[in-house]
Amino acid sequence: MDLQLESLMRQKVETLQQELAQMPQYEPVTRHYFHGGMYCREVFRHEGVLVVGAVHKKEHFYLIAAGTVLITDGESAAQQFTGPHLFLSKPGTKRAVYAMTDAVCMTFHATEATTVEQAEAELVEADPMSMYGPGNTLKALT
Repeated sequence: MDLQLESLMRQKVETLQQELAQMPQYEPVTRHYFHGGMYCREVFRHEGVLVVGAVHKKEHFYLIAAGTVLITDGESAAQQFTGPHLFLSKPGTKRAVYAMTDAVCMTFHATEATTVEQAEAELVEADPMSMYGPGNTLKALT
């Protein structure tokens, strides 16, 4: 993809994140699993919820386990997917995900981390504008 277009799409996702920060926040139900050098994050989203995720540093799997979502990852216009649907995510990925129905999305990462905080430090870029802290807990934005 053209680097100029990729930069423009990323800017759109980041602008969306800034606008969402001005609205009432939603804390998705998130479960964390560590096993055999892997970390799995399972996120339940209610219908009608829009979430912008963090920038991932490493390749990983992204699975829509159930439900229908609209996704843009900064590289293309939003596309509709119904689970089960598996993506191979590359470094630098930042997604905006809108739940058209109740949905469960999961990421799978290779890591030796044993805590959510360790995993996030290794796997995602720090983002002071993010609405979420470690484990998808809401944080206060100033």
